[in-house]
Amino acid sequence: MSDRAISARTRRNGIRSLAGYLAEPFLGKPAWMWLFFAGVVLVLLVLDLGLFHRKDHEIGVRESLSLSAFYIALGVGFGGWVWWELGRESGVEYLTGFVVEKSLAMDNVFVIAMIFGYFQVPRMYQHRVLFWGILGVILLRGAMIAGGAALVERYDWVLYVFAGFLVLTGLRMLREADREYDIRANPVLRFVRKHLRVTDELHGHAFFVRLPDPATGHRRVWMTPLFLALMAIETADVIFAVDSVPAIFAITTDPYLVFTSNIFAILGLRALYFALAAILYRFQYLKYALSVLLIFIGSKVFVAPALGLEKFPASWSLSGTAIILGSGILYSWARTRTGRSAA
Repeated sequence: MSDRAISARTRRNGIRSLAGYLAEPFLGKPAWMWLFFAGVVLVLLVLDLGLFHRKDHEIGVRESLSLSAFYIALGVGFGGWVWWELGRESGVEYLTGFVVEKSLAMDNVFVIAMIFGYFQVPRMYQHRVLFWGILGVILLRGAMIAGGAALVERYDWVLYVFAGFLVLTGLRMLREADREYDIRANPVLRFVRKHLRVTDELHGHAFFVRLPDPATGHRRVWMTPLFLALMAIETADVIFAVDSVPAIFAITTDPYLVFTSNIFAILGLRALYFALAAILYRFQYLKYALSVLLIFIGSKVFVAPALGLEKFPASWSLSGTAIILGSGILYSWARTRTGRSAA
């Protein structure tokens, strides 16, 4: 056999081996589906900071609305691909999870606005903080979803624990809907301010700077308030993830649908913040709708067996989610129509 024939045969064997590896299942889905999703996310992150936002600038309403529409269209479009690739049931479950996670992200938007106001972060630096904050959130959610998937797969009853937790959380949120997030009570920030070096003022978009230590005169690394804002956002997301991760598992236990719907909802959080930051007061009653939504999602896990159903239909979940959120948005918009809230 000639060297050319041997080389061609080796290439064919290599291609077949690669195809075999890509077809291998990983967490219930072929590896190529996970690589495709990871590639889309990586391209978005590189384009975001490496191309479109290399220079600090204040993101205006038009740009934020365009970005928000782009990320929503991308998330919905990915849901259409899931529908085509995995079937109607999976497509509806993905879309339901995407809508729920996007809605629960509204609470994050309220808290992010408070954090930026507390640390007096100029709008031109807010995108940089949110980019690295969202990157940390993706890693954190990935770890929590992986842990939750492992628990649900090994212990079926964990799903009922998640559901009960959602119902109790929704009831607590209804009772405490008017209570604001207290940034000063954040234990991580209190520890950092007490034990580490933190500057009193911002230093451009830098998270860390080298400055002389007043005690020794030697140059030391100091944190800036911009990094404290980033830490506050990450800490707040840990709190919100305790609600949102069980919520998505109550909709579907498929790790691929759970992770992709969650991440696509989070990716557009920056654009959603800049689009809504100026009109957050128009959504001040939406927290009540989000509370009812958590109760609905948690209770359907218990309702399905009572109705003799193996699983609550995905179309019912999507319809119920749309009705609850639509009612909350319309009610909030109507109640705040006459003037800006003092909050």
